[in-house]
Amino acid sequence: MADLVPVRRGERTPAQRERPWAQPRWDPFGEFEELWNRMTSRLLEGPGGAGWPQAWTPLVDVEETEDAWVFEMDLPGVRREDVQIEVAEQELRISGELKEKERVGVVRHRTRRTGQFSYLATLPAGVDPDRVEARFDNGVLTVRVPRPEENKPRRVKIE
Repeated sequence: MADLVPVRRGERTPAQRERPWAQPRWDPFGEFEELWNRMTSRLLEGPGGAGWPQAWTPLVDVEETEDAWVFEMDLPGVRREDVQIEVAEQELRISGELKEKERVGVVRHRTRRTGQFSYLATLPAGVDPDRVEARFDNGVLTVRVPRPEENKPRRVKIE
């Protein structure tokens, strides 16, 4: 039977026949599924996984009123004693840590942020650090920075 298989000249082993039906074909759906799995696995790894920085910046609303700037920061799950507020020169710095709770079982999916956070805002000259007030209520930190007298808006009468 081996005598019937074609052999290239000068060789004793049979030649490999080209079989187009046996060649691996491009599978667009398989390629898309592989790409999708790589993308979602990186997104769903959660904080602390590859590609996620440990330090993060919480969401902040800044409101400007006639007499102050009011910073409202969402910090759900953060304890009051884990937050530090510093006012120095022309900066407001809010930092702290959201500690991860101890778990008993295997975490299958994690998207909540943990770790250290920081927020930095530039303030105008003349802010009195002793007049800055902070309140922490139901996971919302509110910092009120009074405007200096020279920075308060005033109306100019048109003659």
